[in-house]
Amino acid sequence: MIKVDFINQVSERTTLNKKESALAVNAFISSITTSLANGKKVMIGGFGSFRIKLRKARVSCNPRTGKRNITLPKRVPCFKAGKELRQMVDYDKSTAVNEFNKSEKGGN
Repeated sequence: MIKVDFINQVSERTTLNKKESALAVNAFISSITTSLANGKKVMIGGFGSFRIKLRKARVSCNPRTGKRNITLPKRVPCFKAGKELRQMVDYDKSTAVNEFNKSEKGGN
């Protein structure tokens, strides 16, 4: 699924038109990006959490030339799936869809 597909699904599942859905999706992505850039963790219940992980500096080696390089430390975004997402991915497809629809309607 690409971003356009996601926007189309938001449009189909809500009362928003495609333009409004695109604005909502872009705002959602922008909020997550801004929070991560500011070093904040983003947690979405039942889905998962985004956080920044710090990679240490290390010595790397170019396999073609054998030359050693120093790779500088950097911050990278990480995603950890929540329990509900992991369970839905682990189910067979028909069970996952039924569980999702049941949870959307407020059932457990």
